[in-house]
Amino acid sequence: MSEPSNPARTAVVLGGSHAGMLAARALTGLADRVVVVERDVLPDGPAPRKGLPQARHAHMLWSGGVRAVAELLPDIVEALQAVGARRSPVTTDMVVLGARGWFRRWPESHHVILAGRDLLDATIRAQVLADDRVELLSGTEAMGLVGDAGAVTGVRAQERSGAERVIPAGFVVDATGRGSRAEGWLGELGLPAVERREVDSGLAYASRLYLAPEQARSGYPIVNVQPDPRDGRPGRAGFLLPIEDGRWIVTLNGTRGGEPSSANDDFVRFAREELRHPVIGQLLEQAEPLSDVSYTRTTLNRRHFYERMPAWPENFAVLGDALAAYNPLYGHGLAVAAQSAVALRDVVRRHGWDSPGLSRRVQKAVARPAQTAWDLAVGQDVFYPGATENGPTLRDRLQSAYVGRLMHTATGSGRIARRVTDVTSLERGPEVLLTPSVLVAAAVGSLKPALSGPPLSGDELKRAGLE
Repeated sequence: MSEPSNPARTAVVLGGSHAGMLAARALTGLADRVVVVERDVLPDGPAPRKGLPQARHAHMLWSGGVRAVAELLPDIVEALQAVGARRSPVTTDMVVLGARGWFRRWPESHHVILAGRDLLDATIRAQVLADDRVELLSGTEAMGLVGDAGAVTGVRAQERSGAERVIPAGFVVDATGRGSRAEGWLGELGLPAVERREVDSGLAYASRLYLAPEQARSGYPIVNVQPDPRDGRPGRAGFLLPIEDGRWIVTLNGTRGGEPSSANDDFVRFAREELRHPVIGQLLEQAEPLSDVSYTRTTLNRRHFYERMPAWPENFAVLGDALAAYNPLYGHGLAVAAQSAVALRDVVRRHGWDSPGLSRRVQKAVARPAQTAWDLAVGQDVFYPGATENGPTLRDRLQSAYVGRLMHTATGSGRIARRVTDVTSLERGPEVLLTPSVLVAAAVGSLKPALSGPPLSGDELKRAGLE
């Protein structure tokens, strides 16, 4: 790595995963030079790496995040589709059992991009690093910040050889994920402790990769069986996501007392017998396993309220999972990271690289998409036993009762289903669920009778070997 001719115009991004690469792209052209510091040695293509164990589990990029990524990388959707990623319309290609019943497959309102996490990251990384203003410093770990409580001026880093160095910077972004040490680093600079909240549903995740039956290797819908967090029982859920190369990635999960096993030979049984409907297990009985089960308990919701701190240093911001990490059940982490990167770019553009108070403005801006996803996740997870010290608040219960009514209505109303997916896709804020017409619809309830089973067509059942 060459030393910058003007460190004040250098941006350093800590973390080279999804959030870090998008943050680097956001700062490209605003800084003279962007340096990405990544602990792992990143692969050249879509391959596993040590620092991203969650890549073995199901991921989706909601359309609110797709639009944000495309703002930063205009050709990214075409590039992803060219290597096999799927664009799946919501709710047209979704077979979903929600807490209040099966959802109908309404005409497209939004969409998701489906791909293995390794493929998604590699495709984005290649486009970001194709710009010679971005430099990747891999095999290097950030050890702390340089500066004081008033301003960050660089990063202390350690190479794999053990050698340490200081990387001077005019702006530093922490995108190191759940393992972020920003809270401690800021304390070392003399800043006060940050407010933090954790909600732990006790969720355990088990995932496995399958080759779909030959006739179901293209154009198959997402299948999702959700728990009902208000029924007093452990929450058990399953996702089947069709991804590249005719494969299905399947994630099963359960909260305390209802966890799936990590054993290969128990995976299909859990899907068939422990979820609220056996459809995922029935599909897997016709598919070929391609991997062992991957298992994790790293599913805690954790939110750092950096934007509320009474003092904040210049030249530093935190985004992605380092700011707010969510239960992956809701699939919002990738989209929030992308929206936060766009917010970072927009604030720097609007106020200028050297403007006083820039980093506090950035921190407030990236907190907005993070807060929406946080409210969606925590609003469900607080109902699981042991998730919080005191259980759900009265506000939680009132909000949940209304959302439950909306979800029931959405099973039989395409208009309300669209409003709900406006929010879950992260394309609009939750205020759209409080308009007078939505309130009236929620009071009226579902306009159609409940479905008795999964809305798979006869052709889909046949192609998957179920008829």
